[in-house]
Amino acid sequence: MSNMISRVEGRELILVRVFDAPRELVFEVFSEAEHLKQWWGPRGWTVPVCTADFRPGGVWHYCMKCVDEKQGDFYGMESWGKGVYHEIADGEKIVYTDYFSDAEGNEAKGMPSTLVTMLFEDQGGKTKLVSRSKYDSAEALKTVMDMGMEQGITETWDRLEEHLQSVQ
Repeated sequence: MSNMISRVEGRELILVRVFDAPRELVFEVFSEAEHLKQWWGPRGWTVPVCTADFRPGGVWHYCMKCVDEKQGDFYGMESWGKGVYHEIADGEKIVYTDYFSDAEGNEAKGMPSTLVTMLFEDQGGKTKLVSRSKYDSAEALKTVMDMGMEQGITETWDRLEEHLQSVQ
């Protein structure tokens, strides 16, 4: 089902996927907490907490929780994250720094942060999404790749595709 292309360039992870939905809608589901709650995170994980102050300088804070008993040690685990928005071009671009955090929104010490640039391109009623995640070092990128980042993003974007179908 996945038509995602991924590649690593130095300390950057580049992901490209075409979604069968108009650009305005794809942008909207990345910008509103009520949408993000429905699809963010890998399969078997829910988002019990999500707030998004969608403006430059605003913060996106969320909790992912594993509700799938088949995922062994992950079952019942909570993972908090925080994004700080830098640049937003309506319908076209979102730039933010992604952090691991705690429930209060404090950034987790010693965990890599990521500068994420997302570009939304109209392709005749479909949307080409290009995501570039820049890490502090090639080692930091390797660390998250070893943690299964690619599978997690693939499953997340599969869920995004399903969510887009359900709201059109």
